[in-house]
This record gives sequence, structure tokens and C-alpha cells, in this order.
Amino acid sequence: MSAYLLPIADREPLAWILREQRTAFGEHRARDALALEAGDVLFLYTTRGCFRNPTRDRGRVIGRAVVKAPAKRARRPPSFGDREFPYVVELEIESLAPLRHGLELAPLVPRLKRTFPDPTAWSVRMRRALVSLDARDAALVERELGAHAVRYSDAIHTYDGVAR
Repeated sequence: MSAYLLPIADREPLAWILREQRTAFGEHRARDALALEAGDVLFLYTTRGCFRNPTRDRGRVIGRAVVKAPAKRARRPPSFGDREFPYVVELEIESLAPLRHGLELAPLVPRLKRTFPDPTAWSVRMRRALVSLDARDAALVERELGAHAVRYSDAIHTYDGVAR
């Protein structure tokens, strides 16, 4: 089992991910998508700009999902803006923080030494489709997220209308 942060930079794909319990990757990220295996853990991370107000919002880990099956090429790929995302990965979202809550990542970065060896440049690493976490860093994120997240079914309603 591997663990990753899954950065989500816009509210429209976030709403789709949460509603469909799937994520999708562009053609240029095929290698990332195809590396995922059933059982891998994805920590859902919303960037400061995800809700289009980076002065108000913080970058937060908002949930934990498990990959249900390897990526597949979609017959009808989802699209956001003018981009298609042909590689789709089925997820089971196990926990979710209510809207605008979750684990702020920036204060945790100095403790995630293997994932972010240079804490001053951590945000650069977050521009990837997936950010790999070693077992120790994944355990820390999981432990800290536990104080913020509840069962998916108990929090999903707080995201109603988030794509608007």
C-alpha cells in the first residue's frame, strides 16, 4: 500500500470527486494515474485557491480515500474547463471534514520531513498530481486528520452547491 496527497485546485473538480467518489487525471498525468493500485490511500487536499478565495481559505487535508481499482481510460472522460481527464480512478471516501474545515497542511510541513525535506519550498511539490507520502508521514497525516474528519456520509451534505 502507498499513500499520497491528492491536491485539488478548484471547486468544480472537488465537487465531482466528492459526489462520484472518483478522481481523474489528464493525459499528461497518465503515469501517475496508472501507478495507483487498489488499497492505496489518497489524502484529499484542497489548495488555498480551490474555493477561489485564497486570502480567506487555507490549504487543508479534508479527507481520506482508498483506491478501489487501478485507473481506467474513460469512454466519456470528465472535463473541467476546457480540459479532459481520461484516466479515472474509483475511490471509497472513508472520512471527510465538513466544508471549510480540515487539517491545515502548512503548519504540519516541518514535521513531514521525508515528504518535504525543504520546508521553505513545500508548496512547489504540491503542484503535482500526486504527492507521495512515506509510511511515517502518512501515519502523521492520518493521525492529525482524525481530529477534523468524520465519516463521509456525515459530512458530504456540507459540500452541497460547492461547485457554484
